[in-house]
Amino acid sequence: MNLPIAFEEEMKALLGPEEYEEYLKCFDEPRHYGLRVNTAKISVEDFLKIAPWPLERVPWIRNGFYYDGESVQPAKHPYYFAGLYYLQEPSAMTPADRLPVEPGDRVLDVCAAPGGKATELGAKLNGTGVLAANDLSSSRAKGLLKNLELFGIGNALVLSEEPGKLVPYFREYFDKILIDAPCSGEGMFRKDRKMVRAWEEHGPEYFSKIQRSIVTQAAEMLRPGGMMLYSTCTFSPLENEQTIEYLLQQYPEFKICEMEGYEGFAQGIPEASESGDEALRRTVRIFPHRMKGEGHFLALLRKGEAGSQPCSPALKAKGIKLPAELEEFLRDVDRDMEPSRIDLRGGRVYYMPEDLPSLKGIRFLRTGLLLGELKKNRFEPSQAFAMNLKKEEYRRTLDLPAEDPRVVRYLKGETLDVEDLVSSREKGWYLVCVDGYPLGFGKLVNQTLKNKYLPGWRWQSQ
Repeated sequence: MNLPIAFEEEMKALLGPEEYEEYLKCFDEPRHYGLRVNTAKISVEDFLKIAPWPLERVPWIRNGFYYDGESVQPAKHPYYFAGLYYLQEPSAMTPADRLPVEPGDRVLDVCAAPGGKATELGAKLNGTGVLAANDLSSSRAKGLLKNLELFGIGNALVLSEEPGKLVPYFREYFDKILIDAPCSGEGMFRKDRKMVRAWEEHGPEYFSKIQRSIVTQAAEMLRPGGMMLYSTCTFSPLENEQTIEYLLQQYPEFKICEMEGYEGFAQGIPEASESGDEALRRTVRIFPHRMKGEGHFLALLRKGEAGSQPCSPALKAKGIKLPAELEEFLRDVDRDMEPSRIDLRGGRVYYMPEDLPSLKGIRFLRTGLLLGELKKNRFEPSQAFAMNLKKEEYRRTLDLPAEDPRVVRYLKGETLDVEDLVSSREKGWYLVCVDGYPLGFGKLVNQTLKNKYLPGWRWQSQ
């Protein structure tokens, strides 16, 4: 493979001539395909019992697995549509895994699209606290929203803003922040050869300015005592150690933390920074010739000592009277829901995370869980609500095995004959499941299920 001369010289300086030759050999090896189990919906142990294909553990990720991407298509299986897993390159699983998110945390994913890291952060929260997932591109933010909804994450705030615009709204608000920064992509050269041309157009110098802006803005939104994880998929010291060095110069209260190790991880390289700060050895580099994954860099930091409550003013929950048609639907839902957190806006019904700041003046695609819409004296539940539910939380369900052809027909948006599954003639909304995991809603009329699967999500035939 023809690599830019400037990049080759940089890598020889980082690795030394002999190890650089080992690095070059990895370009002749096949890429690695990864799958990460959604532990908010299914345990790793239970998933392995039903996994349709052979899997090999990613040894440094508790819920990560390799699969043979040349022979199987996990994105074409009903379990994918049930949100049981996310397809993600193995090294890219590391940042969200190593950020120690706890239930109840307020978490920000600054550059979140398409959602590989945000979905794992949301799974760790398991319906508690709040996940703010941001991406500057509104089109990419739409894909991010879909992936969060597919994973059943309801305590999410999906934003589409420059990070600096968020600072006044979220100053010292978050307990944990993840920054998977835009970068020159050197670590992806083997996986995607087009990245080489992109590097030649916009290299490390271009991206380092963006990264320094993002990390300092994020620092303002982290509470004292909170933790931030910075990551890139590049090898450049300018974008890695030197960006962290810059953050420490601007905010001396930040300290680099040790993170859970793995035998293939390489230490950061203080010698590649201006200060030579030995603390930079606590950062982590992933090289593709040392591990079964692409190139990555990670730094875990803590901001000073734990302080007082966040400074951002909280948005007070609204006390509202619920419409009768919504109350009627919710009687079939076996879940404790606080009426004060239900918000009605323009006919749409949301279940809001607790203690959000006022969002007036910033662009957002979603606040909380979209429960559904009120239409002409009836309530229609949303696709997002279906994915957020567990089978046992809804009174009327239709559960199909994965091999039943009606599963794919449902995912394609077709009407289904379910006479064999419905003993009574009770009309109404049914939660359609595959092997016990929700896919979406349908409406039963005369033992025929009218399909309510979201059109934009439907199974596309090849």
